[in-house]
Amino acid sequence: MPMTSETSKKNILIVDDSAFEQRMLTELLSDEPHRFSVAYNGYQGYQLALATHPDLILLDVRMPEMDGYTACRLLKANPETEHIPVIFLSGADAVNERVMGLQVGGVDYISKPFTPAELAARIHVHLGLMRRANNTAAPAAPEGDKPPAHPDLVFVNAVKQLILDNLGSLPNLSEIARSVGTYREKLTLMFREQTGMTVFAFIREARIARGVELLQQTEIDVQDVALLIGFHNAGNFATAFRERMGVTPTAYRQGLLEQRNAPAVGRAPH
Repeated sequence: MPMTSETSKKNILIVDDSAFEQRMLTELLSDEPHRFSVAYNGYQGYQLALATHPDLILLDVRMPEMDGYTACRLLKANPETEHIPVIFLSGADAVNERVMGLQVGGVDYISKPFTPAELAARIHVHLGLMRRANNTAAPAAPEGDKPPAHPDLVFVNAVKQLILDNLGSLPNLSEIARSVGTYREKLTLMFREQTGMTVFAFIREARIARGVELLQQTEIDVQDVALLIGFHNAGNFATAFRERMGVTPTAYRQGLLEQRNAPAVGRAPH
């Protein structure tokens, strides 16, 4: 069946708490062959993305109830929405804001004010990249064969990624919960139900696993490894590492060196 101009239009979801900003964006992009839907906060945007599966999301950062970073974490933690490109549009232009937008899964970060031509060009680029990725990807399983992710599991996966991305400087549990749009007690319950362990147990395991990688793959001092993965000093790291691995970090690395330097054992002559 030939593709009509209507079926070829891409659906752009605009998430912004300002009705004025929403109207401005739709007017600026009115010459583009797109359809638009709107949401007024991050949580509403996340729910609308689940329901409508837009081709691209324009996401503000500063919004009530749920900000753009939190919404993006949930979008990227849910298999139903993780593939949707997210472009942040924000008046917050500090370097740390832009870096955060990319860290949580955004494909781009455009500072306000911007020109319509720039925004249209970036949307075109990311839709094109998405189209090429879809064309080269293996055929997906039919939707009916893949049940939707459990809502609690989406929150838990978002927390796991947040922890793995920030092992060296983790916020407290209440702040972690707020970062994915929930609160400490609910997150504690969801995490235990979905993983069988506490958040703190996951953090401990993640830190030791990252420590093992750094000891194996780098020559960074043990003290610096400890700091990189969130321990206050090498002594605390050594205690936790020995409890989990049976040896201290120094002994573990020494054992790796001895294995690498050991002479290869050849076959006995016939």
